[in-house]
Amino acid sequence: MDPTISVSKGCFVYKNGATRAGKKAASKRKRPAAESSSLLGKEVVQQPFYEEYRKAWNQINDHIADLQHRSYARTLEQLVDFVVGQAERDTPDEVLPTAALLTGINQPDHLSQFTALTQRLHAQRAAMVCVLQSRDCATLKAAVETLVFGLVEDNAEVEQMEDEDEDEDGAERDRKRLRRSQCTMKQLKSWYTNNFDSEQKRRQLVVILPDFECFNASVLQDLILILSAHCGSLPFVLVLGVATAMTAVHGTLPYHVSSKIRLRVFQTQAAPTGLNEVLDKVLLSPKYAFHLSGKTFKFLTHIFLYYDFSIHGFIQGFKYCLMEHFFGGNAFALCTDYSKALGRIKQLTHEDMETIRRLPSFRPYVEQINDCKRIIAVLTDDDYLKKKLPQLLRDCLLHFLLFRCSLEFLTELVGDLPRCPLGKLRRELYVNCLNRAIISTPEYKECLQMLSFLSKDEFVAKVNRALERTEQFLVEEIAPLELGEACTAVLRPKLEAIRLAVDEVVKATMATITTTSPNETRQATDHLTPVASRQELKDQLLQRSKEDKMRHQLNTPTTQFGRALQKTLQLIETQIVQDHLRALQDAPPIHELFVFSDIATVRRNIIGAPRAALHTALNNPHFYMQCKCCELQDQSLLVGTLPDLSVVYKLHLECGRMINLFDWLQAFRSVVSGSDNEEVAQEQIDPQIQARFTRAVAELQFLGYIKMSKRKTDHATRLTW
Repeated sequence: MDPTISVSKGCFVYKNGATRAGKKAASKRKRPAAESSSLLGKEVVQQPFYEEYRKAWNQINDHIADLQHRSYARTLEQLVDFVVGQAERDTPDEVLPTAALLTGINQPDHLSQFTALTQRLHAQRAAMVCVLQSRDCATLKAAVETLVFGLVEDNAEVEQMEDEDEDEDGAERDRKRLRRSQCTMKQLKSWYTNNFDSEQKRRQLVVILPDFECFNASVLQDLILILSAHCGSLPFVLVLGVATAMTAVHGTLPYHVSSKIRLRVFQTQAAPTGLNEVLDKVLLSPKYAFHLSGKTFKFLTHIFLYYDFSIHGFIQGFKYCLMEHFFGGNAFALCTDYSKALGRIKQLTHEDMETIRRLPSFRPYVEQINDCKRIIAVLTDDDYLKKKLPQLLRDCLLHFLLFRCSLEFLTELVGDLPRCPLGKLRRELYVNCLNRAIISTPEYKECLQMLSFLSKDEFVAKVNRALERTEQFLVEEIAPLELGEACTAVLRPKLEAIRLAVDEVVKATMATITTTSPNETRQATDHLTPVASRQELKDQLLQRSKEDKMRHQLNTPTTQFGRALQKTLQLIETQIVQDHLRALQDAPPIHELFVFSDIATVRRNIIGAPRAALHTALNNPHFYMQCKCCELQDQSLLVGTLPDLSVVYKLHLECGRMINLFDWLQAFRSVVSGSDNEEVAQEQIDPQIQARFTRAVAELQFLGYIKMSKRKTDHATRLTW
């Protein structure tokens, strides 16, 4: 038994120099990390849907982490080169080398960059790093103590762990830790001289301020002056994490401070650019069978764009959607690769088959069957439906592959048009195509009109770029997939037909084509008939204007180039947009197994409604507490067994803008005591009840429902309506 474990409370003291805790910590470091236990039971963890969920999330998370690592690897390399390059300066002076890293407005999302920078510098053994948070530097004394303690103690632990990794015997080195009162610049200089005096061991001392704007201006200025004053003996390098712009640095640091630093600016990737990269290369990648509906996708992106600019928050929202989708049951375990889905079909139970039959898109599939026996078999026979599932799954997977390829074509075609009617980015086109039939929207018709206005060279170049991009996407992204050959076989002939139509556009001339049908000739002759009055002439002219307007709407071209261009656009519309960029309601049957569209659940759990939740908790505590004493037949009832805060809240709902505290107290006493007669009301108030009332009113004021009135000291003002 561990000597520090006891039944009774107590203090266990070890003399100075004892290594009992050190040995325990070292043994923990040496011990391989065990797998973290899940909060879910084995009956859930071992289910097929959970296995597919874990596999899908691990693949997506690893892909995102790798993408983010590569996205700011270049900036990290430049920062590391900047830090290492300062060690090569032979003539140190009192000018502090400073790097300003423009991270973007959401600073918590970019802490991983500073963590990666710290790990990179430690791995190269090029510098000792200390990260100073604004919350730890309220005063200059606290900032210096945190700085010295971080450089000496934290880096000493890093060095010790590195030495233990290199030492096969794992011999421990006992050392005394510094107290906060000992953390001074003099102590730091002594420590650095003793450990890094030689040129071979010389390392930079990097001080990172990830939240520059949050620092107290005076503390920050004094800290920079102190660091610059010691630059001659201690090789300091300052790294500033700037969330806004360089004007914040110039506005915070006056000239006598800015003249002591040598500033170099580094730019990181903007948050919207990083999100678009994650969406295009990961979440919209055809290698994953899981998809978000247009409304859910738009909801998550709107949270990012209009609330927090947090890529991490967007990823966590996507993870919640993934979890909600797979936790619908084992039927959703079919949301995987085609071959694995075929193996999962045999494991489906009757309840899983009923889940599939309850999908909204399954009813149209049944209604299109003409044979009554087949309808009965699909609805009642699980084995018969299992035989049909492979084809249904293949149709869904192939549909989404063709949708993704066609989306690539359309993005390249209309993404750079003036005003971008359908959207400029791939994610915007994805939302528009899934939410509605895009072919009937005025935005799509406007795009076609703009394309028809292009010159021959511009039109041919644009369509050729779209064809090349789609061909490249087929080769790089679709071909390695399991159903890649089937997708290529469907789409490539259509692309070839569009390419032939483009060749006709190239060969077409601007020569006018005159073709007049007999009907048009007869109508023209009829229009020339003489009139007997002005009214008849007016009617004929009105009819002719309507016919000219209809003829203009039909937009029948009169040149070879115009007809070839219209043929190409019509081919793109029928072969690409109409066939493959269909709305979600027109997707193949059982597509709900691959698409998450429950936006109400996402909105309720991600954004939440704190005001409604507070009202529910205070008005009906039984909803959350589930205790019998708080159970109400009607939510408007007042029972003395309710919590005091709930009673006070429900009483304040019956009042107007101004609440008399004495009347409020009397009503509270009558509810708590359960008596309403006038004799009890005239009795002296029990101090215990008054104390309970005072505490409940203070809690209600803390929640922001009331405030004490300054005009009337015995009244409270209601703040909510």
